Amino acid sequence: MEILAFEIAGLDLTTIILLCVAAAAAGWVDAISGGGGLLQLPALLVAMPAGEPAVALGTNKLSSIIGTSGAAWTYLRQVKPDLRTALPMAVAAFIGSAIGASFASRIPAGTFRPVILVLLVFVWFWTLLRPQLGQVQALRWHGKRQHYVIAVLAGFVIGGYDGLFGPGTGSFLLILLVAILGYSFLQASATAKIVNVGTNAAALIVFGFTGSVLWLLGLLMGLCNLLGALIGARTAIKRGSGFVRLVFLVVVAVLIIRLGRDVLTPLR
Repeated sequence: MEILAFEIAGLDLTTIILLCVAAAAAGWVDAISGGGGLLQLPALLVAMPAGEPAVALGTNKLSSIIGTSGAAWTYLRQVKPDLRTALPMAVAAFIGSAIGASFASRIPAGTFRPVILVLLVFVWFWTLLRPQLGQVQALRWHGKRQHYVIAVLAGFVIGGYDGLFGPGTGSFLLILLVAILGYSFLQASATAKIVNVGTNAAALIVFGFTGSVLWLLGLLMGLCNLLGALIGARTAIKRGSGFVRLVFLVVVAVLIIRLGRDVLTPLR
């Protein structure tokens, strides 16, 4: 009972239920276009006692990896993503995420927000103005060294961002795979889920060793995240790349608004 009280200390039943609802919604969004952290991480940051952002980040990773693994398995069975690209990219992302997570408590996330905001605005408009982007697959440099070098480098950099901060990681992976490497939105979403398993696993290991995970809460949220992720992956497969693109635009717009608020608030 003492362990139970410690792991969910300060969180009443209503708060836990709301966190589980947020986790389910996050799983659905994340399985389709990435960006589930926009729902789950802020909910955890609000629920956690002040001064414990690392605990929110660690618990978020535990919940996320459960849902992401379920979505990745669904995509593997039904979409069959390109594992020759996905697996090396996932390994690089694992390493990058571990490095990023080790610095999560030392480098303020706000340091990167202005740059991320500019990149997201560019990506959003570029995707909006190119309606055919990602509708069909037209791979670039496939089977050549350049294709894999770009994938591995991108996996490492985006993995580092995921370990350090997190929200929007799946969306960054999606746009890189679509715009740079030429995957369709559906194939890119499937590949991104495999890479996300790597980033979440590395960050979770680091946060776990530092005692920054509420394991019981994370497992409860993870089950809800898994349910949302399985529904989301099946929805994406059924509706296709056009639907994934639409959800991607909505998620990135929300991320832009959130980051814009965070960047501008200190200036007031």
